[in-house]
Amino acid sequence: MIEFKMPSLGADMDEGKLLEWKVKPGDTVKRGDLVAVVETPKAAVDVEIWQEGVIEELVAKPGETVPVGGVLAHLRGAAEPKEAPAKPAAEPEPRPEAKPAPAPGATRHLVSPAARKHARELGVDVEQLPGSGPHGAVTVEDVENAAKGAPKKEAAPPPDKLAAMRKAIAAAMSRSKREIPHYYLSQAIPMQRAADWLTAQNEKRPVADRLLMGALQLKAVALALKDFPDLNGFWRDNALQPAPGIHVGVAISLRQGGLIAPAIHDVAELGLDELMKALADLVRRARAGSLRSSEMSDPTVTVTNLGDQGVDAVFPVIYPPQLAIVGFGRLAPRPWAEDGMTGAVPVVVASLAGDHRASDGHRGARFLAALAALLQEPEKL
Repeated sequence: MIEFKMPSLGADMDEGKLLEWKVKPGDTVKRGDLVAVVETPKAAVDVEIWQEGVIEELVAKPGETVPVGGVLAHLRGAAEPKEAPAKPAAEPEPRPEAKPAPAPGATRHLVSPAARKHARELGVDVEQLPGSGPHGAVTVEDVENAAKGAPKKEAAPPPDKLAAMRKAIAAAMSRSKREIPHYYLSQAIPMQRAADWLTAQNEKRPVADRLLMGALQLKAVALALKDFPDLNGFWRDNALQPAPGIHVGVAISLRQGGLIAPAIHDVAELGLDELMKALADLVRRARAGSLRSSEMSDPTVTVTNLGDQGVDAVFPVIYPPQLAIVGFGRLAPRPWAEDGMTGAVPVVVASLAGDHRASDGHRGARFLAALAALLQEPEKL
C-alpha cells in the first residue's frame, strides 16, 4: 500500500488544510495529476501526486487540517490486486450524486481554488456561475457578486489571511536569520546593450508578445548558476545538496498584501519567449490563487526584483532550505566609464545573499561577475 502524504509547500508550512479532493476511491492516478486543493498560510494550492496507482482510501476529509507528512490517502499499485476483505465490508457511504454532463456545446468554467473556497464560505454554487475571467474563468469577484443576491450560509468569520501570511513569512525569515550565516554582495551592472537589444526586439513584436527586462535577468541568473552549484540547491541534514535543475522562485507581491515565491522550472533551458510566457502565467495564477504544489515546493534559488518600487538595491533574506537569493534594483541612468569614455548609461544593482555554509564571498563575487557578463550579450540568452 502506498501512502500519499501532505507535502511541504515551503519552509513556512507546518500543516495544511484540505479544501477539496479532485479524485475518489477507484480512480487511477499518474505522476503530476492534480488530486487535491490544500490551503496554506499563503495560498490555496493545487496539489499534485508523484506516485502512480489506484486510489484505495481517502484518509483525510475536506476541512481537516493535516500536518506536513501526515497521510492524506492510500493507494495501491496499478498492478496490485485489491485485497479481499477478511470480514463482510461495511455498507459504503453513499457518494454525492454526480452532476450531469454539460449539454452539447456547453462550456465547463475554470474555477481557481481561491474562488472555489470563497464560494463555499459564502454558500454560492460555483458550478452555476458564468465566469468573467480569462477563458471564462470564475473569479473571486464573480463569487462575491453572486453572493450579494443570494442568501448566505451561516459560517464562522473568516480568519485574517494577511495576518496569517505575515506570521508565516516572519517565521520563515526568523528561521533563516537564526540558522543561516548570510553573506551579502552587490555589483552595479551596465544595461545599455541589454536595453538597446530589448527595444529592437520589441519593435518587431505585437504588444502581447513583448519581452520584459525581468525575463532577461531571470535567464541570465539561471545560466550563470550552471557553474555555481553551491548557490543552487539546498542545505539539508547539515550538508549541501546541489539541485539537479535550476528552478527559479520568483518573488511576487499579492494584491491583497503579502508575498509568494513560486518556481519556474528549468529556466536555463527555456527560450526567452517561453520564459516570458511562463513568467506572465505564473504571476497571473499566483494572484488568482491557482498555483500547483510543485511550483511551491521545489524552487532551488529565488530572484526578487524591487526595481518597480524605485529602490536602488535590495538585500534579501535567503528562503530556507535554499542556498542563495538574487535581488535586482531599479534600472536608472548613472555615470559610467568604459573604453575611455564617460557618459550616462542605464545601470542596475544586482545583489546576492549566500549561505556561508555552502559557499563564500569569493564564489559569490564570481557568480555576480558571470551574471554581469551574460547581460552584456543579450542576444545569446
